[in-house]
Amino acid sequence: MSGHGTPTPMTSHKSGPLSGTAEVPGDKSISHRSLILGAMAVGETRISGLLEGEDVLDTAKAMRAFGAEVTDHGNGEWRVYGVGVGGFAEPENVIDCGNSGTGVRLIMGAMATCPITATFTGDASLNKRPMARVTDPLALFGAQAVGRSGGRLPMTIVGAADPVPVHYVVPVPSAQVKSAVLLAGLNAPGKTVVIEHEATRDHTERMLAGFGAEISSEQTNEGRVITLTGQPELRPQTIAVPRDPSSAAFPVCAAIITPGSDVLVPNIGLNPTRAGLFTTLREMGADLNYENEREEGGEPVADLRARFSPDLKGIEVPPERAASMIDEYPVLSVVASFAKGQTVMRGVKELRVKESDRIEAMASGLRAGGVEVEDGPDWWIVHGRGHGNVPGGQVCASHLDHRIAMSFMVMGMATQAPVSVDDGSPIATSFPIFEPLMSSLGADIRQG
Repeated sequence: MSGHGTPTPMTSHKSGPLSGTAEVPGDKSISHRSLILGAMAVGETRISGLLEGEDVLDTAKAMRAFGAEVTDHGNGEWRVYGVGVGGFAEPENVIDCGNSGTGVRLIMGAMATCPITATFTGDASLNKRPMARVTDPLALFGAQAVGRSGGRLPMTIVGAADPVPVHYVVPVPSAQVKSAVLLAGLNAPGKTVVIEHEATRDHTERMLAGFGAEISSEQTNEGRVITLTGQPELRPQTIAVPRDPSSAAFPVCAAIITPGSDVLVPNIGLNPTRAGLFTTLREMGADLNYENEREEGGEPVADLRARFSPDLKGIEVPPERAASMIDEYPVLSVVASFAKGQTVMRGVKELRVKESDRIEAMASGLRAGGVEVEDGPDWWIVHGRGHGNVPGGQVCASHLDHRIAMSFMVMGMATQAPVSVDDGSPIATSFPIFEPLMSSLGADIRQG
């Protein structure tokens, strides 16, 4: 499957019990950051378990374009020979980040305080997404951005020749914005301070500390205050990428709604800024357990065992949990369809500006499959029909969004009639083995 090629219609048929072990890919967030920070270190960083989806491969190509040596040694083993903080060379060609909002925003941050110019583009979905949320704070360092109307790609960034440190309050919870500012701060003298009112995923902070940056965070009345001292020499690292909790969400949720299922999903990162979905599922009554809890590379990890859960109940998801599960709301809305009662999701306006308007995409598809949904600017409510009572039978638009496509494929495993998407090809951007993995568990997903 290719997120950039010919549309690939896919249909998910009602499944028998799902069983077995789901070896999901490496964490996408950590994979992006491993490549970028490896490129900003001095010497060779070794990475195992890298997610080899299109989004991350586009980031690897970008790091090569900025002068780092990036090599693939097979089976998720990669090497990055970095050029040091501030050592990026000016790319010869346009940087194509494909479908990845994380990739483009983090790379913009990393190059914004280097005295170079780079032009960024992406696929049709990425080129619709707003970049001003990143380019506005990068301008405070002295960088300049020129793009299409509305702050959209293609966009050229002129890096700051004499960057200055900044003090920035993140206006909306966004790990991408926070991370872009911190990466820009690496090559600015003095201390760059980022304040976030709601904590978002902290992979960047953890990894910066691992590479030897001087970084601290504290909780204050203002919020979480992160302070980074600029112009360090980053030390190369050996990184074992944990498996992606956002990818694990799909086999976990499929097992929970499919009768007779018992699925083990090993080595999943359970960073508290990422694990909100699993907490929510357990509150809904899901039979979901953590086994073999441990720590790897500074990140908490466990094996997840998910079993069919016939008595799910709708709940109100705390708005403050949104940042820890923002990418998982689409598949949560599918699970909510099979629960009894209302599942209320608030504080989720970020979903309106993802790869697609995920609230609209999911609400439209769920309604077409017989599920009542209410929605507003930053909230939505799914009225669950209970196990066995969801009709399905619809064809859904994926809107070039991998998570929309996978969520509806999960839905079709437990509906009365099959569920289709007009294009499943974007799944390759984050979860290239989704279809064969789910088939190995017993799912019936067909192309065409």
